[in-house]
Amino acid sequence: MLVQDRFTPKSQIRSLPQTHPDRISVAKNLDFSTWVSLNFYKVVAISILVVSVAGIFFLRNVGTNAALICLQTRTVELERIPFPQIDWNNIQHISDKTTPYASFHSERWIIVSVSTYPSDSLRKLVRIKGWQVLAIGNSRTPSDWNLKGAIFLSLDQQANLGFRIVDHLPYDSYIRKNVGYLFAIQHGAQKIFDADDRGDVIDGDLGKHFDLELSGQNARQAPILQYSHENPNRTVVNPYIHFGQRSVWPRGLPLENVGEVGHEEFYTEIYGSKQFIQQGISNGLPDVDSVFYFTRKSTLETFDIRFDEHAPKVALPQGMMVPMNSFNTIFHSPAFWALMLPVSVSTMASDVLRGYWGQRLLWEIGGFVVVYPPTVHRYDRTEAYPFSDEKDLHVNVGRLIKFLNQWQSGKHRLFEKILQLSYAMAEEGFWTELDVRFTAAWLQDLLAVGYQQPRLMTLELGRPRATIGHGDRKEFVPQKLPSVHLGVKEVGTVNYEIGNLIQWRKNFGNVVLVMFCTGPVKRTALEWRLLYGRIFKTVIILSEQSNSNLAVERGELGQAYK
Repeated sequence: MLVQDRFTPKSQIRSLPQTHPDRISVAKNLDFSTWVSLNFYKVVAISILVVSVAGIFFLRNVGTNAALICLQTRTVELERIPFPQIDWNNIQHISDKTTPYASFHSERWIIVSVSTYPSDSLRKLVRIKGWQVLAIGNSRTPSDWNLKGAIFLSLDQQANLGFRIVDHLPYDSYIRKNVGYLFAIQHGAQKIFDADDRGDVIDGDLGKHFDLELSGQNARQAPILQYSHENPNRTVVNPYIHFGQRSVWPRGLPLENVGEVGHEEFYTEIYGSKQFIQQGISNGLPDVDSVFYFTRKSTLETFDIRFDEHAPKVALPQGMMVPMNSFNTIFHSPAFWALMLPVSVSTMASDVLRGYWGQRLLWEIGGFVVVYPPTVHRYDRTEAYPFSDEKDLHVNVGRLIKFLNQWQSGKHRLFEKILQLSYAMAEEGFWTELDVRFTAAWLQDLLAVGYQQPRLMTLELGRPRATIGHGDRKEFVPQKLPSVHLGVKEVGTVNYEIGNLIQWRKNFGNVVLVMFCTGPVKRTALEWRLLYGRIFKTVIILSEQSNSNLAVERGELGQAYK
């Protein structure tokens, strides 16, 4: 009975409704043409998707930026840095209305950053006749900081000065000296000595070492030695060689130039009056980078490196640059705009980038940099130099020098060129958009405190240079003073052996040296790279553990042969 209830007669099967022909096709009619016609839109959509994916994959593997330009145009537009718009003719004057020094004026200023109570060196700076010391505080400066004879600006006082740049400055950095520069210019500065609180001016007299007067009866009239411009491809020099220390190099010198230790074949001469930036050499602890500091110290013994105080000062021609710092440099008023310390880079790189940026722009007004024999003695506090803060500096500085020498501007006023270069450097990644905005604020503040921008001069860069005749060549052979090399002093025989080592580069200069380090790599890798890097084309270091900061790759000893 149950079975009969579940049974369906044939007549009932025939009477079921037929399936819609659009939903199920009969198998015998499903040929290829019919299938395509029914799924035409799906086929087209899938084909376009496959071609697009394949095209993008191909373009990305071609390895050229231009290949994806059409696909990335929108992204580039979104990432483009806005160029500051400034009404140069409508900048309001800023006067000092908040400090007790509103009516104070001085033509000569010493600017220092202070984070601790006054040092003995700073007390000596205050006693230099004819100069006003300005101490700039930061968030680490004691609230009761005070030094008789010095003007001190706390964070609160800086904030009330009305300068645009204050909003861009970090609270705990010496970069706040930017406020001090503007304050000094606002109060009549014509010369600014950029200094720090750990160096003693030799003999306590800046005028004995630097050219404080560039014109008039008190100006020195003797011509100045100048590096030769004969080799247009030579764009940076190590000035320490000229002053007797060929195995020491300044912070900011590209490491690929460290091995260039030969002295000049000859110099030329130039007359003064436009050495608007004057860089002094420091005895004791000179301005060196962390690579030098780590590889040349075997113990906690302090550095006491001496330079030739009798060597003549030397100038840089257009197209050639030198590393500069922020603790032993004189700026004359035509170069006050070049005091700007950038804010978007590390503190160890800020003054170096400022120096190269300023030198390039200095050529636009016919000015040049001169390096002077020892002017300051700085004391080594045996503090470790932060290599990580300098890593970007070492990577980018060589490329920056090349970029600056190739950069050209069609602007007709100096401040417009300055802003244009800062923008171009941000586009190239040497600093960020923060420094584009900071440059705009800096230039406006300069005009607001009464600074007059210098007139442009004819740029010699890129034009045919005059041929250097035999009579124009001036000789000077630097001394070879005792120094340090990988923890040992360079004296006597060692000095000449290091010189012979460099001569080997003629035979091994096109050879790649692969080395494997079995022990700790932190110090060893730096020593090897600095020692053998002067001889071989490239030094590759392998170890059981990689170290990206030191460019050490992970590998096994057997892989060195592969």
